[in-house]
Amino acid sequence: MPINHPRPANLRTPPSVILGILGLSAAASALICWLVYFHAPTDVAGTQLRWLPMVNAVLNALSTIALVTGLREIRECRILHHRASMFFAFLFSSIFLVTYLVNFTLHGETRLHIAHTGALWYSYAFVLFATHIPLAIIALPMILITFFFSLTGRFPRTSASPLDVSHLALRLGLRRLYLLPASRHPLTVFVIP
Repeated sequence: MPINHPRPANLRTPPSVILGILGLSAAASALICWLVYFHAPTDVAGTQLRWLPMVNAVLNALSTIALVTGLREIRECRILHHRASMFFAFLFSSIFLVTYLVNFTLHGETRLHIAHTGALWYSYAFVLFATHIPLAIIALPMILITFFFSLTGRFPRTSASPLDVSHLALRLGLRRLYLLPASRHPLTVFVIP
């Protein structure tokens, strides 16, 4: 059964939208950098909102659950459930970002009780500085652009043959696959045996 989604007349994304998202992402990254390296914490004693790190952990767990649920939903071709899961993942991550910034504003950087030398420190530093920070900076604009595309119905069209698509779907474990044909017809459903 084909599913009809409203399609915008013009799928071309204005460059100003992409530049705005990139600018917002750069500003958020600059704010986090300023909070971490230059801002003096306002609650050095740690007496206010000490529960924020726990809230951050719960929000990250809820976001992960929503992402995994969304993956399962799209594999089952339940597009509306997938969209709801992705919306909740975005919501939980957004709340996480706010509470993370509030935590940094109040308490500053978390100090680890390990010596800043040796294999343990260098392993931690590598994971933090070589992976976590660059991936967080890159992920934010990708998430915002993808969320914008989803909200505005800008889905890529495919020119792959049904055989190519079927092979890809089987590799991904999809039971059904929704395809946008090159023309302006509604979504086509391919049932993969």
